[in-house]
Amino acid sequence: MMRVLVACEYSGTVRDAFRALGHDAWSCDLLPTESADTEHHYQGNVLDVIAEEEWDLMIAHPPCTHLAVSGARWFKDKLFEQGEALDFVRALMDAPIPRIAIENPISIISSRIRKPDQIIQPWQFGHGETKATCLWLKNLPLLKPTNIVDGREARIHKMPPSKDRWKLRSTTYTGIAAAMAAQWGGHAD
Repeated sequence: MMRVLVACEYSGTVRDAFRALGHDAWSCDLLPTESADTEHHYQGNVLDVIAEEEWDLMIAHPPCTHLAVSGARWFKDKLFEQGEALDFVRALMDAPIPRIAIENPISIISSRIRKPDQIIQPWQFGHGETKATCLWLKNLPLLKPTNIVDGREARIHKMPPSKDRWKLRSTTYTGIAAAMAAQWGGHAD
């Protein structure tokens, strides 16, 4: 059994995939969890949780608001915020955890810190949609596609404005979460 921390996750999607395989998995976010499982969620700063606990694996989803190239037209107006966001990503990458995956869309992490180890798409994991997702990995294998499906709809990109658009855009696809759990954690003994 592994101790797994899923950083910056309010939905519980990735955490629940690891728990389903018998791992001691926890989510952490500044927001309360939206999952029915509130017992395995730390609400607070993930850097505090990293400092206080020992973990075997961390999968982190740092906020992309100031990082994603989809917002490049505003970059000149948010240099301070970008600097803070990049410092947070560096802190996650440098965490004293043996295995780490950082997940983010196409972003300035690639040019300011390092290129991703892998770029995956939802359609490789059972969802007929496009959404390029970068993975920066430490001591983890590349994620292998599990269910390549037809359909290449950019549903996430085409979402109309709404107060919950950012939440809907940031939730991990269940097929990707299941692949992470199976390939990076496997069944706990």
